[in-house]
Amino acid sequence: MQSPSSPTPNPPAFRGVFSVLPTPFDSSGELDLDSLGRVIQLYLAAGVDGLTALGVTSEVARLEDRERSVVLEAVIRHTAGRVPVVAGATSNGLRTTIAHSRAAKAAGASAVMVSPPQLARPSADVLVGFYSSLAAAVDLPIVVQDYPPVSGFTIEPAILARIASEVPAARAIKLEDPPTQWKTARILAETGPEFRILGGLGGVFLLEELLAGASGTMTGFAYPEILVRIVHFYQAGKVDEAADVFYRYVSLMRFEFQQLLGVALRKEILRRRGAIRDAAIRPPGAKPDAATLAALDRLLAWVRTEYKEDSWISI
Repeated sequence: MQSPSSPTPNPPAFRGVFSVLPTPFDSSGELDLDSLGRVIQLYLAAGVDGLTALGVTSEVARLEDRERSVVLEAVIRHTAGRVPVVAGATSNGLRTTIAHSRAAKAAGASAVMVSPPQLARPSADVLVGFYSSLAAAVDLPIVVQDYPPVSGFTIEPAILARIASEVPAARAIKLEDPPTQWKTARILAETGPEFRILGGLGGVFLLEELLAGASGTMTGFAYPEILVRIVHFYQAGKVDEAADVFYRYVSLMRFEFQQLLGVALRKEILRRRGAIRDAAIRPPGAKPDAATLAALDRLLAWVRTEYKEDSWISI
């Protein structure tokens, strides 16, 4: 719970880079809060604009309810008000989503990220009603997570625009439904300038999303300084410079963001960067085999050699 002396959460502008934090575990599968603190320091030192805890790639589905609270409170404590913290609060029911959201507010989170509950082809009225009820119950900004592998369905751009119009608290979206640049442009064509779209998917479409009008990205890529550099260049009007950095390092994003192995690879890179002690993931998560790790070695060696003049990043 947030104490009276805790810093007041920063109001999130949902612009720039919001890094999704992994949940580090030790070799026995227990929470490793010391490593979590080092990951937070790494991301903050990279200049991120916000942090997200308890997301899909935080292995939130493998956490006990008690552990959710422990992790979020540790993130709030380590962040110490320096950037906004968004807390994942997705659940497969309104009642539990409200409970998770209220717990996030009590802990000191600045916003919650919520995917719609899994329903068979829900109508626009059902989705608007869900977010409207959540907003009425919890006084926090809501990031609508549009990620079909979690919700089980695709949300049409017009429906997302309607949610933003009718639920003022839900005027930010974490868009992870490719083609993301196409969907970004269509949502923004139907919404006002106060609406914010953040990309995801490991950053693999970041440049195209920015070109389509996205305000940044929310992803846990293990080299946040790359994302920060791309977004800062773009927002400063230096589009060619942003593109140069993106094209240089998108191979790293692509390799890290592999189906089934993405979380494990991200943790392995963070382990090599000295941020976490062990790259352990909880069962039944897949682990990279020797061939995948050898491919990672080759990619990192190539990047180090090809772009050794980029002193702003340590690969």
